[in-house]
Amino acid sequence: MAAVYKGIFPALQCPFTDKLAIDEPELRKFSSWLASHHGIGGLVTNGHTGEVFALTGKQRAEVTRIVADEVKGKLPVISGLCCEGIAEAAEHAVMAREAGATGLLVMPPHGWLRFGMEQPNNVVDYFTAIGEASGLDQVVHIYPAWTRASYSFETLAQLARLPWVKCMKVGTRDMNKYARDLMTIKAADPSVTVVTCHDEYLLASMVQGVDGALVGFASFIPQQIIDLYAAVQAGDLKKAQQIQAWILPLKDVVYGGGEPTGGAHARMKMAMYLAGILKSPRVQPPTRLPEGDELKAIEAAVRNAGLLQRAAA
Repeated sequence: MAAVYKGIFPALQCPFTDKLAIDEPELRKFSSWLASHHGIGGLVTNGHTGEVFALTGKQRAEVTRIVADEVKGKLPVISGLCCEGIAEAAEHAVMAREAGATGLLVMPPHGWLRFGMEQPNNVVDYFTAIGEASGLDQVVHIYPAWTRASYSFETLAQLARLPWVKCMKVGTRDMNKYARDLMTIKAADPSVTVVTCHDEYLLASMVQGVDGALVGFASFIPQQIIDLYAAVQAGDLKKAQQIQAWILPLKDVVYGGGEPTGGAHARMKMAMYLAGILKSPRVQPPTRLPEGDELKAIEAAVRNAGLLQRAAA
């Protein structure tokens, strides 16, 4: 049965042991907890939140294998694909398929952030090679409009028509282009779902008419984000505003006024540790955990939200 990419998709953190190896028992427990929430559309491994940059190809496949084995087909498991060239991307895509992934979250090669894509056909060729190699569904990760890896409306339409593309994770972070991106995708192929990835302003991006959200923040507060999306879907703006107001202090200590970054992911991992969701906040170097006043602010926000289970060291 084909996966339907709608609802809330948490991008999972990866728990690590004190030797910075993948903590399999903790990852299984975490995956099972997230999957138990009604309204979760699937689980996403090896996203930015999962510290994909710090993991080898084999480690990425191992994370996906563990999560896929734990949920046993009850939910789609989407594995992030973050590679620089077509050969590497095809290889990682096959590894993800063999590990049990349902689909791939395809990020643009990060060389494009510096040098651009040269030609729009480069993008289509990249996604086509991945699709032909793996046969897996694809979720297109759309990067912010200010980057050189931002996709034009024409390119988005071309991608939406590819047979492997089933969903687009829209992280435009320019509300004018964001609205046009959504319309462009749906005009090209109405069956392709669109999900927001704007962790830092969920409500504003949800009311544009999306099919859900794919965000790391949903691995910390899944129920609240599920409830926020349900309120938007029901047209209950007052309830949605109340939920967003509850989320705001946690958003502030994790993201501040910026976008998701390695530092933000470390702050969220610490908040999850304080809330008892993870048994350790360890992150892969060179990212560092928050300390001092920053740590105190996170602890206060978690306490005020009624989530505090353990005090900061």
